[in-house]
Amino acid sequence: MVADTGSGVPLPVHTEKWKLRLSEQLEPDGAIPEQSVRQLVRAVSAADATALRWGAGGPMAFATAVVRAAPNRLDVLRTVRGETGVRLCTLPGEVEADLTFLGARRWMGWRAGSLALFDIGGGSLEVAFGRGRLPDFAASLPLGAGRLTREFLADQDPPSEEDLRALRRRVRHQLRDVAARLRWEGPRMAVATSRTFQQLARLCGAAPGRQGVFVARELSRRDLRRSLPRLASLTAAERARLPGVSEPRALQSLAGAVVGHTLMKLTGIKTLTICPWAIREGMLLRCVEDGGSWWSEIAQDSDVEVPMGMIPAQSRVVAPETGAESTK
Repeated sequence: MVADTGSGVPLPVHTEKWKLRLSEQLEPDGAIPEQSVRQLVRAVSAADATALRWGAGGPMAFATAVVRAAPNRLDVLRTVRGETGVRLCTLPGEVEADLTFLGARRWMGWRAGSLALFDIGGGSLEVAFGRGRLPDFAASLPLGAGRLTREFLADQDPPSEEDLRALRRRVRHQLRDVAARLRWEGPRMAVATSRTFQQLARLCGAAPGRQGVFVARELSRRDLRRSLPRLASLTAAERARLPGVSEPRALQSLAGAVVGHTLMKLTGIKTLTICPWAIREGMLLRCVEDGGSWWSEIAQDSDVEVPMGMIPAQSRVVAPETGAESTK
């Protein structure tokens, strides 16, 4: 994403995507194979060229959990840097949650009050809560839609009731402590980012994306609960024909719905507001508000993981790192 930040607001002027599907190509131990590394190098090189063409300078390039959890992560990062000149960074899940929270806070504004933030990715679920600019606590949990689909729903299409029960048990267990904290905090507003929540909201009747980012969109727990039996009864190919469900995400849409509904149920949240700003906007905002040195300091440590000293000194829930679906 190339954005104009002159006004202090990251307004996108150009977006471009290179779909890699790295998580579908991993070795059994989670390593990224050589062929996939070559794809990643080409994509980062193309992104760098795009940034140069638009006069944006070098890209702030970061990888999510699929690279972060790979046993050959350091080799991947060094190969990308050596062949493209771009320093690809891996961010801890809690930092991803911090940045996504900042993007949501700036979009929703101060009138939102105490804010809970949820983001379902391919490999992890990010959760954050706070009353200010950055969250008071953040957590990254191994509850990504792609990861759970591979672990629980890959044997049958549509999945069996037994597999679904096992998936729900895992999700409830992982969410227990974070959900208890959020119930105690009692957020005034709960927002959700990510394609997974956007597609679930569309499935439950929210306006389509073509109507623009300024159209209000919500996802109710009741509507999501009603959609779950239908999703569970359909094959991935059949789900891809539902409103808002794209073919690449159809396979993992059921796992995403289970995570979303269980999260809302355990936290007592009845309605989520869908927020179009997320981690990319959060990164740009940090640079606008805190200066470019913020990213430079992170990039200097990209080959060894971001040190905990770079994470804002709020109290936080620390969860294990996970696998993921894609790099950004």
